[in-house]
Amino acid sequence: MYSQTLKSLCRVLALTCVAVMPVALAAQDAAKPATKAPSEYSPSKWDIFAGYSYLAPKGTVDVPLPSGQVLPFSYKAVNVGGLFSGAYFFNKFVGAQAELGLHEYGVEGAPGSLTGTKGNNDGFTTIAGGVIGRYPAGDLTPFIHGLVGTARIDGPYHNPFRWGPDLTAGGGLDYEMPFFNHRFALRLFQADYEYMHANFGPNAFGGRANINAARLSTGLVYHIGTIAPPPAVTMACAANPASVYPGEPITITGTAGNLNPKQNTVYHWSGDGVTGSNGSTALVKTDNLAPGTYTVKCGVKQGKPGKEGLKPWQSAEGSTTFTVKQFEPPTVSCSASPSTIKPGESSTITATGVSPQNRPLTYTYSASSGAISGTGNTATYSSTGAPAGPVEITCNVSDDKGQPASSNTSVTIQAPPPPPAPKTQALCSLSFDKDTRRPTRVDNEAKACLDDVALSLQKQSDAKAVLVGNSNAKEKEKTAKQEKYAAKHKRAKVQDFAAERAVNAKDYLVTEKGIDASRVSVATSTDDGQKVEDYLVPAGANFSSDVQGTTPVDETVVKPVARKPLAQRHHARSKAKASN
Repeated sequence: MYSQTLKSLCRVLALTCVAVMPVALAAQDAAKPATKAPSEYSPSKWDIFAGYSYLAPKGTVDVPLPSGQVLPFSYKAVNVGGLFSGAYFFNKFVGAQAELGLHEYGVEGAPGSLTGTKGNNDGFTTIAGGVIGRYPAGDLTPFIHGLVGTARIDGPYHNPFRWGPDLTAGGGLDYEMPFFNHRFALRLFQADYEYMHANFGPNAFGGRANINAARLSTGLVYHIGTIAPPPAVTMACAANPASVYPGEPITITGTAGNLNPKQNTVYHWSGDGVTGSNGSTALVKTDNLAPGTYTVKCGVKQGKPGKEGLKPWQSAEGSTTFTVKQFEPPTVSCSASPSTIKPGESSTITATGVSPQNRPLTYTYSASSGAISGTGNTATYSSTGAPAGPVEITCNVSDDKGQPASSNTSVTIQAPPPPPAPKTQALCSLSFDKDTRRPTRVDNEAKACLDDVALSLQKQSDAKAVLVGNSNAKEKEKTAKQEKYAAKHKRAKVQDFAAERAVNAKDYLVTEKGIDASRVSVATSTDDGQKVEDYLVPAGANFSSDVQGTTPVDETVVKPVARKPLAQRHHARSKAKASN
């Protein structure tokens, strides 16, 4: 019997290999043009197996015959059988399994016949359940199981079917086929040890059977569902707005994905400036944040209340950044109206400051000369005491963050008009028409006038005097005759009455009043009259331009005549006259 069992076992193994090879080759051919399937996949939730099974029972039944004789009968191998099982996995590795094995006799004729070639009237139906363990490792999944159940066993010699206990322990190896999205696996082999017991009773054709069986199976496994965890929760957050100036608020919005509406959800936030949250949003205050880039972290957890995030796929985190910008400095423009003023006048200065973020502005002003005052964006410039020329005005502005800006303008102070050019001033005149005998002599009346001239020269130390002498027509005629005569007689004397009067007047100023001779000039004019016109010429005045028609006197020729009294006459009427 053992040799027969061994032969049958070899045949089954050979048939298994033959059955596996074309399937494996077909799988390889099918996979060649396609992309190779990943070595790992999500293990199945249910495995349904159906396949061929070979059973090799080992056991002997002492069967009592009606004749009273007891004959031992042994079980034969069942070459044709089927095995069906269903396994539900609690996780990736462990599950529960139910199994049905059919190894019925294949009799040529009615049941109970002694004839037949496939089991010697042996038949086994097993129903069992238990624990299965597996270890998915890429394309191959080894497994083991242990089952407890019942077996319906047929006797080897006219014994009726009886139910008895069944124990199964074994394992196998599955090959995950790459097509159909890994829905099918080829069970390369399943090898089990099975213990079955049956009690056929004490009567004829009775007896007891304790069967130790080896079972080999192969077939297809159909996968249903997966053990993979649910999609992991995701979390992303964004800042709105993403760039602000200090003091402006920011709202952080978190967006969670793959949430289970039946579970409790908890959000959490962290980062600089985060002051509060309301579910999926958080508020960031930037009042006390320096310019720069900041990060806010956001997170979400799901699960039963108080147990959120215990499983890896129940929590997720994200982050976002925001930027606090530096306040932009203000700008300012400066203008003056009017931009040109006279000495002592004022101008209005206008400063136009702009803060890009509308920060409060403070204005100040300065000037290179003069004085400026004012608050706000206008000021008044006063040129009092400032020299003529351009004056630089600076308009300064600063915001409440201390950021400054400045701009310049200018005010031109006109030079004062030059004083009028000094002019020659006419003073008093000297009259010489009273003394007919000494018509060029300076008399007392003339002295009074010359005294005033001297006083004017003393007051204006840089001024000069010009004395212009004149003669009348009779005197001019006499002089002309003398000149004509002198032209023929070298020693003849010519009297120029106008020049003598001017020279005599100068002599009085120099000798009597102490006036520097260089400060007194003498000239003549063509005017008619026995007189001397006195002129004061201030510094800078041009006498020739102011008084035209005069001719300088050559003082080397015309000399002053000393003031001598007239000689007394010896007749009575001359005694009554006294000289002046």
